Amino acid sequence: MQISAKADYAVRALAELAADTGRPLTCEAIATSQDIPFRFLKAVFRDLRQAGLVRSQRGCEGGYWLARDPAETTLADIVVAVDGAFLTLRGERLDDLGYRGPAAGLPGVWRGMEDHVRQVLTSTALSDLVRERLAA
Repeated sequence: MQISAKADYAVRALAELAADTGRPLTCEAIATSQDIPFRFLKAVFRDLRQAGLVRSQRGCEGGYWLARDPAETTLADIVVAVDGAFLTLRGERLDDLGYRGPAAGLPGVWRGMEDHVRQVLTSTALSDLVRERLAA
């Protein structure tokens, strides 16, 4: 199983925002702090803004803020915002997957795996990540 770089970067960037809600953070500061390529992170923030997870302000006092409470933003929200789906098989959604013969049961395994991933991601809020970091 593979987690996309886009999903990883998005979660890490929003964790930075959730840890410091008192002021906007620039994309440059987040990229440096999390060792994420700046140009890639700009594209990630575009997706996050379109999904309503962040808001931005231009100018010298500008940057990014969370658009929602970190306790109400799940990792599932973030992954779907940047990837569009939890799991795909060769780029295809698992909805219409079907195999013949001895492999006929395999789509059920893939869907079960997707259900478990969805459960973990929907039960983990952004605030949970920040809380664990602060407790460490």
